[in-house]
Amino acid sequence: MTGFTAIPAIDVRDGRVVRLKQGDYAQETRYAADPLQLALDYARAGAEWLHLVDLDAAKAGGYTLAPLVKALRAQSALRIQSGGGVRSADDVEALLTAGVERVVIGSLAVKSPQLVIDWLARFGAGHLCIALDTRCDAEGVWRLPTHGWTESAGEELFVLLQPYRAAGLKHLLCTDIARDGMLSGPNFDLYRLLIERAPEVQLIASGGVAGLDDIRTAREVGAAGVVLGKALLDGRFTVAEALAC
Repeated sequence: MTGFTAIPAIDVRDGRVVRLKQGDYAQETRYAADPLQLALDYARAGAEWLHLVDLDAAKAGGYTLAPLVKALRAQSALRIQSGGGVRSADDVEALLTAGVERVVIGSLAVKSPQLVIDWLARFGAGHLCIALDTRCDAEGVWRLPTHGWTESAGEELFVLLQPYRAAGLKHLLCTDIARDGMLSGPNFDLYRLLIERAPEVQLIASGGVAGLDDIRTAREVGAAGVVLGKALLDGRFTVAEALAC
């Protein structure tokens, strides 16, 4: 990824396009669009990248979207970053073989950092994106829930980031869970802190984008890209308008 990139997102659960509110599987909005056709529509509108999430796998393991990835690679020039349920090196290899360009690793990156650090060397930092999705606790500490944000974790965002930086981490996706699916704007203060402390890492902002001004601000604070979910699905702006920002 070079420059700043607006990245449409498609979250899939039970074969349907959905969005969750604050990562809560009980607060799901379903959309009528077929995942394949929606992604192709985004490609036709000019999108170069797609952020594809397997919500079933994020909770239970076992990535299920390889057929969708293969279809997208056959029918479009989309570059795909995708994750959900990645638990082993075989999983990473399977996603890359299916056509995923950048594998997103979330829960395992929090629970088994040394294993994922080893993968940075094995698969290349350009082919992995660490997703450190975070929630601020009552003491103001940024914690890292896992397994589709359903399990609490004691790890701290800025502490865990350090060994990844030392290992050459290139791509970081970070979501303030409190903003996800809320259309309340991303947490730009958090992103400024991350960029200040890890300026060499390409930060992809995610969660809460409500309008075009949020996309512009993400670029202004120094993010390498921004993931667009609910606002795009709800028609608040188009892919073409987002890319024009």
